[in-house]
Amino acid sequence: MKIIDSHIHLDQYEGMRQEQLLADMEKVQVEALLTVSMDLPSCVKNAQLSRKDSRIKPAFGFHPEQALPSEQELKDLLDWMRLHQHQMVAVGEIGLPYYLRQENPAIEMAGYIKILDKLLAFAKEIEKPVILHAVYGDAPIVCDLLEKHGIKKAHFHWFKGDSETMARMIQKRYRISITPDVCYEREIVDLVAAYPLELMMVETDGPWEFEGEFKGKPTHPGMIHESVRHIASIKGLPIDHVYGILHQNTKDFYDI
Repeated sequence: MKIIDSHIHLDQYEGMRQEQLLADMEKVQVEALLTVSMDLPSCVKNAQLSRKDSRIKPAFGFHPEQALPSEQELKDLLDWMRLHQHQMVAVGEIGLPYYLRQENPAIEMAGYIKILDKLLAFAKEIEKPVILHAVYGDAPIVCDLLEKHGIKKAHFHWFKGDSETMARMIQKRYRISITPDVCYEREIVDLVAAYPLELMMVETDGPWEFEGEFKGKPTHPGMIHESVRHIASIKGLPIDHVYGILHQNTKDFYDI
């Protein structure tokens, strides 16, 4: 019953907790970690981690839920990513700042869309998958940009959105990944019921913490086993079949 955490911020874990997480992987049957990056320093950390441990599969990018980088900072990031493209499994995490705009509705979207456009163009150039932060009304904008660049290998992590957008994503065969909040969040349960299993992966988005049975517990890839059990129940499928499909989906999508 092997699992792969398809979206984790491993570099954001504090030293001892990070070491313990890696030490636990075999015990909890975690085969690999897809660790996403926030910015250039985060990319460098994830690259270093992956050189030390082959189970760590790094993605490099710029997380949108933060202030825009300067033109020089973006250039430095893209130059570094181009230099290290053979080490990366994907461009990510990239997308649009939905939650930042909830805190500050005056934030202009144009700059974020411009950066995302450049990062998608880069992903197309080097033929890498993209890991996307795009929820609710931002998802259709991102779908438009994916189509503009002809990108087919797109992974929407922790997706939330309307049925029309979901249908569009399914038609394009874009992937989604399910977090442990499938164990208690109705919106995610409904998403799992509607989305095809063959287009699905699982993730933690750690160190982000969860509610329900996970409240007060440090986020750990081992939590994914509970997610898989709930997915199997929602889909009405044997759990070993669901484990196998989710595992193979992730290996195939990221070529790992």
